[in-house]
Amino acid sequence: MLEIYKNSTYAENNPDWHEADAPWKATQIGTMIKRNKITFDSLCEVGCGTGDVILNLERAFDFSRGFGYEISPHAYRRAKSKETTRTKFYLEDVFDAPDAPFDVLLAVDVIEHVEDYINFTKRLRSLAKFKIFHIPLDLSVQSLLRRRPILHLRASVGHLHYFFKDSALATLRDCGYNVIDYCYTASRIELPNQALSSRLMSVPRRAMFALNKDLTVRVLGGYSLLVLAE
Repeated sequence: MLEIYKNSTYAENNPDWHEADAPWKATQIGTMIKRNKITFDSLCEVGCGTGDVILNLERAFDFSRGFGYEISPHAYRRAKSKETTRTKFYLEDVFDAPDAPFDVLLAVDVIEHVEDYINFTKRLRSLAKFKIFHIPLDLSVQSLLRRRPILHLRASVGHLHYFFKDSALATLRDCGYNVIDYCYTASRIELPNQALSSRLMSVPRRAMFALNKDLTVRVLGGYSLLVLAE
């Protein structure tokens, strides 16, 4: 499956590389960092895409060194053109990073794409003091009943693994992480350019979420999980 990122397949299916989502994702991450009073000087993002998440964070935080690692030549070329004096991008495996360990490492919508996600997640532990994961919660009652949403995610964006809140947290703990904080993010409600079905579902999702967060996410879906771990 890694070949779809190294060749043109993913780029053809997602020509914008979800750049419009980056400010929203950076805002969620920034809120988590501030809430937990995390101070850091170096920030690394694994699977950084075209680099806009870490560049948005550069504008919000005063860290001195930013590192973006990407395996797709297409995404890397776009990221490389945006380099700053503080943030650099690399077309290589993050596990070969000479500057590790970092203060904070981001894995934003990454582990669901990795074939051996357990080993991958375990290996990330040694690369930074703090790790922030953003994990789509693709499993819900409505997605299982409809089936199409999950199959569409597999075909269009390469999701190989599907999580709900408890399985995502259990995965991190089984991989040796101490979970410090986590929260839901309203990915299918607040992200731009959503499908009509997601826009129609936003009203019941918002209403139910105000009453019972866990039940809403398990039944209606539409949310992701943001986790701070060490």
